[in-house]
Amino acid sequence: MKALAAFAFVLLSIQPTMATDRDIAPGGTLRAAYLGSNPTQAVQDRATGVIRGATADMARELGRRIGVPVEFQPLAGPKAVIDAITSGEADIGFIAYAPERVGAVEFSQTYMLAGQTFLVLEGSNIRAIADVDRAGQKVAGARNDSITLLMKRKFKNTTLIEISHDPVEIKRLLLAKEIDAFGANRQRLTNIQKEAQGFRVLPDNLFGVPQTIIVPKGKAEVLAAVNRFIDDVRASGFLQKAVEASGVVGLEAAPAGSWTPSVPE
Repeated sequence: MKALAAFAFVLLSIQPTMATDRDIAPGGTLRAAYLGSNPTQAVQDRATGVIRGATADMARELGRRIGVPVEFQPLAGPKAVIDAITSGEADIGFIAYAPERVGAVEFSQTYMLAGQTFLVLEGSNIRAIADVDRAGQKVAGARNDSITLLMKRKFKNTTLIEISHDPVEIKRLLLAKEIDAFGANRQRLTNIQKEAQGFRVLPDNLFGVPQTIIVPKGKAEVLAAVNRFIDDVRASGFLQKAVEASGVVGLEAAPAGSWTPSVPE
């Protein structure tokens, strides 16, 4: 009997407790905030209203594992997602890591990488990433977008312009030659390219944006539970299947060991 009790104690000591995992959604529903306009994360079917994508699959799987329903909150941008976490309106948030966003929330390890590149006119002399940061050129990115934040730190020669994520305006600026290139994730750029002729997406990436899950500041146990979950879905193959099923261009599962998100200096 003593041996059985000792075995049970050891077993419990090495298993993550359900109480800790349920702390992720203390209200009984997992409220998941994400970027509603970013197809890399998820898209909503206009006919059915169903939200699908790798991020949606991740949230549903986390909810299933901790035994709670999931409520999706599509928001306008990274700041809105961070604000939802800090205000307590959401339990977890899906955003890309960037040094400028550190401080208000806790970032998980990286679970996906989203390739970032540029859209140019078909006849542009910009053929690859190496051609972008050059004097006399104007390059645009969306306000507060991951690639825009990186370009502010990294680019030294080109003129950087911040605009909205409006495909109509992006195409107009390129066609009018008011900008020479527009930077964003591959899926966004591919969508624009499909809408009209005369545009080209560069073949290489500037970098892969680390996609992470954020939780409230100071919630070390919640962060640990989320990181365990990411480890599990990566090891089981669930994450890879979710990425493949999403059909998103330029998206890939982050390799094991991606605990600390980082971007190029």
